[in-house]
Amino acid sequence: MRVLLVEDDRPLREAVAAVLGEESYQVDCATDGIEGVLLAEQDIYDLLILDIMLPKLTGTEILKKLRKRGVATPVMFLTAKDSIADRVGLGRG
Repeated sequence: MRVLLVEDDRPLREAVAAVLGEESYQVDCATDGIEGVLLAEQDIYDLLILDIMLPKLTGTEILKKLRKRGVATPVMFLTAKDSIADRVGLGRG
């Protein structure tokens, strides 16, 4: 399974990529929203893992752009936000 991880926090990105790699996932990483969109547009990934708060484009902005372009790859969000309202509203709009 090929995964795109878009996360700007280096220690977290490296930790998540290492754990996924240990489970035999092939992981590509991007550090900002624009790089994430460029990689995700290739439509070669089985899963996108997007941080919500990224430089240049947020995770939700990435998702909106990809869906408008017909990329239907499943998405999981990472977030440091801790309120239920923030977490429940992810992916809407």
